[in-house]
Amino acid sequence: MQIWITVIHALQLLAALTMIGLVLIQHGKGADMGASFGSGASGSLFGASGSANFLSRSTAACAAVFFACTLALALLSNAGGASTSLTSGGSVLDRAAPAASATADAAVIPGVAPVASAPLGVPAAIPAPAPVVPAASAGK
Repeated sequence: MQIWITVIHALQLLAALTMIGLVLIQHGKGADMGASFGSGASGSLFGASGSANFLSRSTAACAAVFFACTLALALLSNAGGASTSLTSGGSVLDRAAPAASATADAAVIPGVAPVASAPLGVPAAIPAPAPVVPAASAGK
């Protein structure tokens, strides 16, 4: 199964690169006006009118191969991915969320004492901060 996915990936990449190259080679619709005034397009490899048919059909064939590879990869990943990537099978939404641990997930801040954890629904006792004496009155 993995060999087929690798072959389809390679074929899809080759079709995509070929399609990009074919699109870049083609002339736009405005290039035909320049060819009628002797811009040199009629002396190309495929002739003045033959290049549009050949390049258009080649681009359409590459697009069809690319679309078929994309569809095959989607079907193979959906068929094989559900049983291999999920341990229990089925949808991700059907699985229960893992239980969170309050002590393991708590952030540790340097210089601050951790607050003792309390059971859910019971507020934890937070010590009141010590009163601050202004520095000017402490020396008098």
